[in-house]
Amino acid sequence: MQSSYNPWLVAMSFVVATLSSYTALDLTARIFVLASPRLRHVWRMGGAAALGVGIWSMHFVAMLAFSLPIPLGYDFAETAYSLALAIGASYLALCLTTRARLTVARLMGGGAFMGLGIAGMHYSGMAALRMSPAISYRPVWFAASLAIAIGASTAALWMARALSNDDEQYVLRKRCGAAFVMAIAISGMHYAAMAAADFAPGAICGAAAGVNAAWLATSVILFTFAILVVTLLLSRFDARTSFLVGALSKLNGQIVRLATLDTLTGLPNRATLTERIERAIYAARRQRSLFAILFMDLDGFKTINDSLGHSAGDQVLSAFAQRLLVCVRAGDTVARLGGDEFVVLSENLASRDDAATLAEGVLERMRHDTWTDSQPLQVMPSIGIALFPEDGDTVDTLLKHADAAMYEAKRAGRSTYRFFERSMNEAAMRTLQIQNALRDALAEHHFTLHFQPKFDGSSESLAGAEALIRLHDPQLGTLAPLEFIPIAERSGQIVQIGYWVLREACRQIRRWIAQGLPPIKVAINLSPRQLLQADLVPTMLEIVKTEGVKCDQIMFEITETVAMQDAPRTIDMLREFQASGFEIAIDDFGTGYSSLAYLQRFRVKQLKIDRFFTNGLDAHGPEGSAIVSAIIALAHSLEMDVVAEGVETESQMHMLKAMRCDEMQGFLLGKPLTGEAFGDLLRGRTMTADAC
Repeated sequence: MQSSYNPWLVAMSFVVATLSSYTALDLTARIFVLASPRLRHVWRMGGAAALGVGIWSMHFVAMLAFSLPIPLGYDFAETAYSLALAIGASYLALCLTTRARLTVARLMGGGAFMGLGIAGMHYSGMAALRMSPAISYRPVWFAASLAIAIGASTAALWMARALSNDDEQYVLRKRCGAAFVMAIAISGMHYAAMAAADFAPGAICGAAAGVNAAWLATSVILFTFAILVVTLLLSRFDARTSFLVGALSKLNGQIVRLATLDTLTGLPNRATLTERIERAIYAARRQRSLFAILFMDLDGFKTINDSLGHSAGDQVLSAFAQRLLVCVRAGDTVARLGGDEFVVLSENLASRDDAATLAEGVLERMRHDTWTDSQPLQVMPSIGIALFPEDGDTVDTLLKHADAAMYEAKRAGRSTYRFFERSMNEAAMRTLQIQNALRDALAEHHFTLHFQPKFDGSSESLAGAEALIRLHDPQLGTLAPLEFIPIAERSGQIVQIGYWVLREACRQIRRWIAQGLPPIKVAINLSPRQLLQADLVPTMLEIVKTEGVKCDQIMFEITETVAMQDAPRTIDMLREFQASGFEIAIDDFGTGYSSLAYLQRFRVKQLKIDRFFTNGLDAHGPEGSAIVSAIIALAHSLEMDVVAEGVETESQMHMLKAMRCDEMQGFLLGKPLTGEAFGDLLRGRTMTADAC
């Protein structure tokens, strides 16, 4: 029997097939990312219904496009059965595609089951015509339709899984292209199956009921489009909702991370450490066990940060954090409190010796190990140790006592460790009091300058003075420089204090000149922190000019140790000072590790022999004399003057004279004096010289 097709309905069936395929791909991506098993099941059920209707509708519309010279109709029960097969095959497809792992065996088996289900849907739909005599099928085309159905289903499963990632680049374009290919395969299966059907001449349709085919096609198409579009919209809405929920969850995770971890090193922060110490206290009380807090501060980190910049400092901190994790036990907590302060919480210790072993291990590995990170700088910590329960039973107390022990380790020479002792509380409190006193000292005029005389080594005439700062606090009394200068250095307050010293020294020089006294050269010590200031020389020059004092009346003293920390940079700074008219002296010579090559390049005005060697003239006899004599000869050969500090005995003075030491200072010759008292000394020496 001759058959024909309505081209508009054929085209519409292809559109339905394409939309159904795209819906399948979108649903697969949606279901695959759902975390809840219940939601996955609900979406599979609803998606199978929408997808089954779409596939069935494509076949049904294509069947409506088919016409014979006789009236056609479709049995309701058989048609409903074919729709159920389409929905069942779609559910099977979604179940297989959204499994955690799609193996080759599952892909092939799923493609076969799904293809047979779709073929069954088609042929049961054909049976709904109730043709008499029955439809016969050509074997070749029948086999071809089954092969196309299975192949198309297998390809659909593979493409659905491959395009399940919404984050993939150009995923929308890829899904549209894949939907188009799938629609061709589905349509090819249908029309191959129709080609297999053979309608006998004179056959009649037993299900013809007089229903208008155009009206039925329109209804089915609109109903199918509505279902598929609503399904896609729900999928997109749910995807957007899931995206927002995921983004909110990710943001919440980041907030939790920021609240619990240090952003630079990734280590637990102070809040997390506090929580873990509280848990450790609870566990240690219950188990009657011991744990230790190791408080660490990096030696010289401020110098690295100030000289190389904060970026380099951050790299050092990150590298140290990773190294520290390797040095401690696996169960220990390593945290960063901020700056260059790190804390290790070490639980379940047998004795304090275990804490000492841990600290020694950290120092040993930091000192000698070759690290794989790219950080060339080797940094060492000073470590303070507090034990629970003997050194405290609260988080704050333990951290405070470990901190106090750490500062004791720094005072003991750095790169070592100390256990907390009760006496350290007094030292920590004293340090805090001095810090507060320094904060108010400049504004409240608690600083004063004293001047220690320097005498000519041959004539014993007054050759100059060294400015020495004093601090008198209303509550603490008079503080020695050795007590407050290191604290000011650590806190950075020494920079402003240093500028005050120069300004006050210049003002005192002007007072002496106003009193008619001869010009006197005043030596001023520069601290390590001051030398790190990029604008040090211009600032010093501006102060001197503002106060109306000549630069050649000021000599700056730099300790040998500080000068050699970065000798090339020191040379540049010395040249800048000297170009401005200032003279430079190397202080405490002999206590550092000077290279003669650098010493020659420094070209300073004076070398000051440390008091240790001056005392050695009496204490060590000929050996002490030989060392001092060699230093003086070396300085003279480099055209430098020599100043001996700490001259306290007549024998020392006589030996220094015999060695042709250029200048001397010490309690034997003159103690530090106030500006007014030094003026009187200068006046008396001037009058004596005039009388002679």
